[in-house]
Amino acid sequence: MTELADLNRMDAAAFGAAVGEVFELAPWVAKAAHACGPFATVSDLHAAMMGAVRAAPREQQLAFVRNHPDLAGKAARAGEVTGESKREQASAGLETLSDEEFARFHRLNDAYKAKFGFPFMICVRRHTRDSILSEFERRLARDEPTEFAQAMQEVFYITRLRIAAKVTGEGMPQVNGRLSTHVLDTHAGRPAVGMAVELHELAGDRHHRLAAMTTNADGRTDRPLVAGRPLPIGRYELRFSVGDHFRRKGIEAGNPPFLDIVPLRFSIAEPEGHYHVPLLCTPWSYSTYRGS
Repeated sequence: MTELADLNRMDAAAFGAAVGEVFELAPWVAKAAHACGPFATVSDLHAAMMGAVRAAPREQQLAFVRNHPDLAGKAARAGEVTGESKREQASAGLETLSDEEFARFHRLNDAYKAKFGFPFMICVRRHTRDSILSEFERRLARDEPTEFAQAMQEVFYITRLRIAAKVTGEGMPQVNGRLSTHVLDTHAGRPAVGMAVELHELAGDRHHRLAAMTTNADGRTDRPLVAGRPLPIGRYELRFSVGDHFRRKGIEAGNPPFLDIVPLRFSIAEPEGHYHVPLLCTPWSYSTYRGS
């Protein structure tokens, strides 16, 4: 990580070496931004870099977008992309696609480029695989001006995450979300201690377990279920071991218990938001809400 104060003291060459890769294969962006310094905040730095892209002639903007690899394309599968792109695509599991899934992405990539003349741009770290595919198909129906504006917005999201990973200092951009939970045993009127909780991402008919934790004395997990990164847009399920909790307390709830594993299915639409999904339960009932 580079301190913003140190970055502000760098000459153009050192500045470009420090942050030039934030905008993929476009060193001219860092060169233009350097002329706008010094920067009071890291957000100001990112704004200056995005400003350079938005102020560039349309042909230069198009060339910049066209330099990006296809999403889950042949170059990505062969490892012929920048390190940043490789890590970002891996965050959504795009490096482990089946042959059938790869073929679907390939068809969508070809259809998109045939219509718009540039590759599909999306900040994959803000999406699940299902969400990416849904966006692909939804955005194919748009017109070119609308879609190019969306491409620029996705560049904003991608590079905001990259700059936050490279530079630290005042006014960091908001790039991370948080998912948390707690459990209230309303039968006893107190937090549910020691309840097992699992978080799963729902992907089609598959479930991918992301976290497994146990509630503490406050009925909360010791740390958020997801934190320190964007919350990928998608569908999720929390699973609470309610039956085991009441069995340990010696509370009769049937054999087998009326409530065993309580699943809460919910969706995330705000990658930088805070989602708090609690459970209020008795041996025979439960409820939830979106808290804070």
